[in-house]
Formats: sequence, structure tokens, C-alpha cells
Amino acid sequence: MTDRKLAQLLAGATPFALPLAKSFRGVTVREGVLLQGPSGFGEFAPFLEYDDAACARWLTSAVEAAYGTWPQAVRDRVPVNAIVPAVSPHDAAAMAYRAYVGDGCTTVKVKVAEAGQSLEDDVARVAAVRSAHWSAGVHHPAIRIDANGAWTVAEAITAIRELDNASGGLEYVEQPCRTLDELAELRTRISVPIAADESIRTANDPIRAARMGAADIIVVKVPPLAGVQLALEVVRAAGVPVVVSGAMDSSVGLAAGVALAAAVDSLPFACGLGTGALLADDLVDAPVRPRHGSLAVTRTAPDPDRLAAAAERLGAERTSWWLDRLARAWHAGACDKAGSWIS
Repeated sequence: MTDRKLAQLLAGATPFALPLAKSFRGVTVREGVLLQGPSGFGEFAPFLEYDDAACARWLTSAVEAAYGTWPQAVRDRVPVNAIVPAVSPHDAAAMAYRAYVGDGCTTVKVKVAEAGQSLEDDVARVAAVRSAHWSAGVHHPAIRIDANGAWTVAEAITAIRELDNASGGLEYVEQPCRTLDELAELRTRISVPIAADESIRTANDPIRAARMGAADIIVVKVPPLAGVQLALEVVRAAGVPVVVSGAMDSSVGLAAGVALAAAVDSLPFACGLGTGALLADDLVDAPVRPRHGSLAVTRTAPDPDRLAAAAERLGAERTSWWLDRLARAWHAGACDKAGSWIS
């Protein structure tokens, strides 16, 4: 039975590759597999360093999208932030200006603590994002930063103080340190709110960060938490504000994050679902982008020609690699939950 259901999944699977507009955390091409089922399309695109057990959660999420059901939405639009990678101040200002004027976003997340860069680089980037709002005519923008766990507590205290000044007041800092103990200590020593990201999506107990007082906010991505329904349970159990974020998804895969953001009881912060701007190409003719700073709650189907081009771009060897990875993720645990959705 399990092998038959896996065969059904593979029959509706199309591996793909999409180039990024700029390198993002060392990634220049986003690869994954699109699954088609009776409920629509699901995206299986775990990052390359993840093991089979982690991939099983991502596959469960994709199968839920293609074969299962999502919770009822309580809003029809979701506010989103723009994102500025670890680029030069000039490029950062240009990206922020386009986000303010073109997409209507008044919240910007800026990547900091990139390997090979300095705190001075980060301060210049954040200051450039702040200055862009003056020329764009935007009042009271919100700037948040993401360090991806790169700092020690001492480094974080120094960096956050300088970046808070450069921004005119940070909305929050995302994953400044790697461990929960470090986050908990840092939280007692700074006034800027702390958001936990990696401490949620890579944890065996995703609500522990909130329970031990290590985070004011949790950043939740749907695929690492095995789907929209399970992610919603995590949000409700954590009992702190949530920011729903994407995982460098295509416009098709982004629908799962939008579905979660649409279903959570309270959404006080803009969500990190404007990541379509990171892609140089997409699986749809009109990539999902914010309008007036928000996304409509809807599902998107791929354009057949674009999906075919993205599949061809991946090549035969990588196609086989991704299909084998999907099968390993299935046997590593996805079959236990996801199998119930497949008839």
C-alpha cells in the first residue's frame, strides 16, 4: 500500500529549478519538486543540507497541500514585509525603494551578519534602507533584522545597539544567537524584541523557545512543521505573536504560508511572505507579489510552459536526485501522516 501511494506521488511530481535574482545565503538556484493532487499543488523543496528526517516534514507539508485540506481562513489579505539580502548599501536602498513604492510594503527585513561582512557593512545597509523611505515618501517604516544565529550574546548586544540606532528603532531582531539559552540571556539584556526562527523550524519541540522565555515572537514556516494544520497548532500552543514566513518558495509553494497566515487568530506583524522578489524566474506568468503591502489569500497553479522550462533547466541528473530524495523522505516518516491523505 505504501509503495503504491509513493508511486502515485511520483507520478504527479515535477522537479524544477528556478534562478534567484541575487545570491541569497549562498544559494543562486532554488530547486524542488512540485506535486499535483486532487486538492491542487504542493511544493517539496527542503534545503540541500537537510537530512531525510527533516525532509519528511517538508514532504508531509507538500502532500497536505496537494491531497489534504487547510484550516478555514479568518482574513482575506495578509500583510507582508519586503526583504533585503546582504547586498551593498546602494542596492539595499534601491530594493527598499521599490518595495515601498512598487509593492506598498512599509516593513522591511534586512539580512545582517553575513559571512565575510562586518558590522559596519550591516550598519550601512540598514541606514540605506531607512533613508530610502524619505525619498519614497513613506512615513514610519518598520525595519527588522535577521542574523541567522551568527552572533554570540556579547556580539549581539553590541551589534543590536548600533543597528537599532541606524534603523531609528528596530521592530525586532530575528534569531540573533544560535541557542535558546543564548536567546534567553540576551532577552534580559536588550530592549529590542527577539524573534526565534531556526529555534522553531529545526527544533524537536518548536514551542520550547516561547515556553522558556527565549523569544517575544516566533517565526513560523509551514514546510518544516509538516503542514499548515500542524503549524497552526504550534502557533496556538506557543502563546506569543507569530510572523509567518516563506522558505524561498515559488509562487505556487507560497500558498501554504499564506494559508497559515490567513488562519491564525491574531496577526500583529507583517509576514515574511514577499519572498517572490528573490526569484529571477517563477512557475507562474505573474509572480505572487504584494499589492498595497499585502497578499490576497488565494491558491496559484503553475503555468504549464513555465513549469516545463523549469523542469528542463534542472536537467536529468538532478531530476533523478530529487525524485530519489522524495522517496527517501517518504520512507523516513512522511508516509505515516501524509499517507492518510492519499486514497
